Amino acid sequence: MARASYLLPLFLILIQHLRSSLASSTWYGNLTAPWCHPDHAAALLQLKRSFLFDYSTTTLASWEAGTDCCLWEGVGCDSVSGHVTVLDLGGRGLYSYSLDGALFNLTSLQRLDLSKNDFGGSPIPAAGFERLSVLTHLNLSYAGFYGHIPVVIGKLPSLISLDISSIHNIDGAEIDTLYNLFDSYNLLVLQEPSFETLLSNLTNLRELYLDGVDISSSGREDWGRTLGKYVPHLQVLSMEECRLVGPIHRYFLRLRSIEVINLKMNGISGVVPEFFANFLNLRVLQLSFNNLRGTFPPKIFQLKNLAVLDVSNNDQLSGLIPKFLHGSSLETLNLQDTLFSGVTLSYLGNLTSLTDLGIDGRSISMEPPYFFVNKLEHVSTLRLSSVNFSFEARSNFSWIGDLQSLKTLKISDCYSTKTMPSWIGNLTSLRSLDIRYCGSIGPIPQLIDNLTTLEYLTISDCAFTGQLPSSVGNLENLRFLQISYNYQGLSGPITPTIGHLNKLTVLILRDCSFSGRIPNTIANMTKLIFVDLSQNDLVDRPICHINLTSYILPNSHLEFLDLSSNRIQGQIPIPNMLTMESNYEQVLDYSNNSFTSVMLNFTLYLSQTVYLKLSDNYIAGYIPPSLCNLTYLKVLDLANNDFRGKVPSCLIEDVNLNILNLRGNRFEGELTYKNYSSQCDLQTIDINGNNIQGQLPKALSQCTDLEVLDVGYNNIVDVFPSWLGNLSNLRVLVLRSNQFYGTLDDPFTSGNFQGYFLGIQIIDIALNNFSGYVKPQWFKMFKSMREKNNNTGQILGHSASNQYYQDTVAITVKGNYVSIDRILTALTAMDLSNNKLNGTIPDLVGNLVILHLLNMSHNAFTGNIPLQLGRMSQL
Repeated sequence: MARASYLLPLFLILIQHLRSSLASSTWYGNLTAPWCHPDHAAALLQLKRSFLFDYSTTTLASWEAGTDCCLWEGVGCDSVSGHVTVLDLGGRGLYSYSLDGALFNLTSLQRLDLSKNDFGGSPIPAAGFERLSVLTHLNLSYAGFYGHIPVVIGKLPSLISLDISSIHNIDGAEIDTLYNLFDSYNLLVLQEPSFETLLSNLTNLRELYLDGVDISSSGREDWGRTLGKYVPHLQVLSMEECRLVGPIHRYFLRLRSIEVINLKMNGISGVVPEFFANFLNLRVLQLSFNNLRGTFPPKIFQLKNLAVLDVSNNDQLSGLIPKFLHGSSLETLNLQDTLFSGVTLSYLGNLTSLTDLGIDGRSISMEPPYFFVNKLEHVSTLRLSSVNFSFEARSNFSWIGDLQSLKTLKISDCYSTKTMPSWIGNLTSLRSLDIRYCGSIGPIPQLIDNLTTLEYLTISDCAFTGQLPSSVGNLENLRFLQISYNYQGLSGPITPTIGHLNKLTVLILRDCSFSGRIPNTIANMTKLIFVDLSQNDLVDRPICHINLTSYILPNSHLEFLDLSSNRIQGQIPIPNMLTMESNYEQVLDYSNNSFTSVMLNFTLYLSQTVYLKLSDNYIAGYIPPSLCNLTYLKVLDLANNDFRGKVPSCLIEDVNLNILNLRGNRFEGELTYKNYSSQCDLQTIDINGNNIQGQLPKALSQCTDLEVLDVGYNNIVDVFPSWLGNLSNLRVLVLRSNQFYGTLDDPFTSGNFQGYFLGIQIIDIALNNFSGYVKPQWFKMFKSMREKNNNTGQILGHSASNQYYQDTVAITVKGNYVSIDRILTALTAMDLSNNKLNGTIPDLVGNLVILHLLNMSHNAFTGNIPLQLGRMSQL
């Protein structure tokens, strides 16, 4: 009995813990609690029915009718009433077309977490959240919501924590699926309500995460005053990449309880306030990638609770590193790409918790390595920028090779008259090596095979020459390999030893000068999910077997394949989706090659494909009707090939396409679209340069998301399609070189031109048969040519499964027909040339003051050129 006496204290602790748990008002799976409220169970079951489980880590199997919902996965209840108070479905990969309104019947919810799911690009519901009046924690981050943040989010006065972030960073070592390979895009916008309106009622807020939310149209300069005025008790503030500008307002001083400040990747200017040193609870200060200047307050270094200090990439920010005192909590210190000077590494000796160090090579005060190397023995991550490894300077950094605890080394903006420093081969514990923007001369050294523990290797935008060393095949633990943008250096064939990397999930060898055949050994790399071999000089002629197992990549995990911009010939290799073990969406890009055919019934193997780009090849044939069965397909680009026949009507009527680009082929017949009741998700329709006849189908007026419509260089016979003017998102309309006829105002029978074509930035109706007098009111349309918008620096494009698609257009500039591959939202153009328009040119043309290109030549206009054209300074 004595031998078991040591268990008694542990038993008493467990009993006390059990009593504490039973006394709690909310209890997961409390067997003594009453069953959940039946209305709440019904609401949860309705919510479950709205989910698709194709990509999820769970099927919510415990959510069954007739069972206690308080015991269901992710559900917590009040122990007295049985009301649902907690719903935590975060990180489960659930998919839904929108957030089901049944959720808002759970009016007792206190905690709601729907993060890291996918709600299909739908908006956050504009109504419903106001019913959750006792909600204290709301997390909708990384959940695939698009559009504006609704005002109802600001009507939850009990909120303590709010997270609606839309970006997150994934380390290379964490990659196992395409889902977490990319950072999310800026999907959410805060415009109405304004930033001030959103926070004005959230006075209890302690945690605010808005990473990636675009607030450029609302409070981007007044953000600091708003935070200090309305949420003075804030403890965590994370507003990374929110397009904030201006200095940090003095009202920010009111955030005396602040513990975490993350404002990186904005446009914040001015100085770092001295009062930051008064935030005694501050643990994290992240101000990197801004426009801060002046001298960094030295007292901030002495904050005893400060664990993370990152002011990197503020190239006008200066300061001195003090000799740190014992007791500092600093774990991360990053001063890269700043004007800090006199950094004495031995001064860091008292930072016994330091594991992550980032410094600019120009700022280091050199001293004998034995002064400091042993004091950096705990550093596991080292970031170096602006380093000169040449000749005598090389020895100044040889001490890095003695940091045996180093797991991550990131070098940027370095220079060497020879090749990569040999001491890198000494870092045998290294797991991640990232070298960018370095001018090292010579080949990548064979000694890289010493780094046998390496899992992540990136060499990008460097000047290495020669071939990819065969020794790279010895890095058997490698999971991520990127060698890119070495287009003037690395060349020759891709080494066959790369096939030995059987743990590799990501392979990026893009924008180099690799040539020859793609090695067959890549077939051994069965864990690959992402392959990018684009922008090289590969000339392989793949031969695909009858069973449609790809000659290049016969594995069942591939989710991304980009072979674009090479010289690959023959039949397009299709990954074998029939045996694909993953349910993730697939991206395929074969554009800008010399492919001549696709496999018979190739669409059977594209069931998960969302992005298919075959443009700029020599593919001949017809579009198979089975293409319309690809329910996940969002982008279809077949431009500049030799496809012919009729365009299947189902591509517009019956599928969920966002982008349809059939430009530069030999399609003929009418463009058929008669089903007004069908949903149209198209954002781009480009059939320029075919032989399409007949009229434009008026059912296109159902395509309310349409941004680009290019039907130029066909044989369409119709009047001016005024009915397109109601499409508020339409930005590009090209009718060029068809057989359109009649006056430009005939369709406007009411004579009311107001409200039509408000978003048009490019309109090209040249080389048609339009005739007659142009009414002055016709130029009252085109608001985007009269008034500046807030998106003048953006590129017109679309995203599908994190793959960005850019629209293109061709316009006439000074008599030359020019193709524009990136359509800036700032570009405005109007081409009415080569028609039969007559009468005088209306003075109202001069109101289009934002217009860059105006062509009215080769018509029958008479009279004087309006003086108002002289006001069009942008022309």
